[in-house]
Amino acid sequence: MARRIKVLIVDDSALVRQTLTDIFSADPELEVVGTASDPFVAVKRMETVVPDVILLDVAMPRMDGLTFLRKIMSQHPIPVVICSAVTEQGAEASFKAMEYGAVEIIQKPKVSTKQFLEESSIRICDAVKAAARAQLRKLAAKRFEVTPKLSADAMLPANAGRSVVQRTEKVVVVGASTGGTEALRVLLEAMPPDCPPIAIVQHMPEHFTAAFAGRLNSTCRIQVKEASDGDVMQRGQALIAPGNLHLLLKRSGSRYYVETKEGPLVRRHRPSVDVLFRSAARYAGNNAVAAIMTGMGDDGAAGMKELHETGAYTIAQDEATCVVYGMPHEAVKLGGVDAVLPLGALAAAIVKACNS
Repeated sequence: MARRIKVLIVDDSALVRQTLTDIFSADPELEVVGTASDPFVAVKRMETVVPDVILLDVAMPRMDGLTFLRKIMSQHPIPVVICSAVTEQGAEASFKAMEYGAVEIIQKPKVSTKQFLEESSIRICDAVKAAARAQLRKLAAKRFEVTPKLSADAMLPANAGRSVVQRTEKVVVVGASTGGTEALRVLLEAMPPDCPPIAIVQHMPEHFTAAFAGRLNSTCRIQVKEASDGDVMQRGQALIAPGNLHLLLKRSGSRYYVETKEGPLVRRHRPSVDVLFRSAARYAGNNAVAAIMTGMGDDGAAGMKELHETGAYTIAQDEATCVVYGMPHEAVKLGGVDAVLPLGALAAAIVKACNS
């Protein structure tokens, strides 16, 4: 039997610690080796056992999570997943934590409907497994397989045949997960002001995507915003899928627009990259340019294969620059990728493909 991933939970709420412990205890790949009400208690726990992943709140007494995170990453890097409440301050602190080296953000679990708790448990466990594989140092991380749930069929039926699309403007679709917040910043900051319209799925909790888009909008030469249902895609603009809603590309005449929809988890995610890519295959076809970036699992791989078969130009981020080389690797294995490039080369390749 494979060794279980050792998890340390650091949160000042006893209810949250217990809820997370219950969630992890139900997963055979995970083991809670300790809980702590603040970073000082966490340090004591780590004297006994070094965890594979730390689940860390950002707002705590005595020492805040950001200070603790900086100490961890400067002294003995350990993969850290930020577990944050849905507030403006919580979102801002969470993105600052990503800059300091955290690899994932999750929303604190809430005991609500059975379906809500089940979906929340899937996301939280997947985030910890992804963090355990993160390339924080040169040592190879252990690989963990993710069993997919529903395919994109749950949101949009597959095309019966090859797409027939009238010639129109190029459009860009991008998918990312673990490590994607920083990778997308690099990509979008390199985009010229008149770049083709971009639609993005980044696996991220509900309410965090608006803050994420706002941060990118303040540093990029293009406009970046959280997508709203019916938004028309425009040059010099990137639309980011709202957390907890699928994002689909649609077309009316020669104009593209997006649709946000509720629906089941697809490839264990909502929003799902596969849903965005399949919709792009149907409504853009060979006028699409697609990029699949760092992330765990296989979300986006099948959708990229469908795009590739319509004549779209498809790019995968390379292993060396990925935090987790999961989604791009799966896309490459399916044979749906035209080019594998380092993160720093993606923007120029996308623009060149759109201009060709």
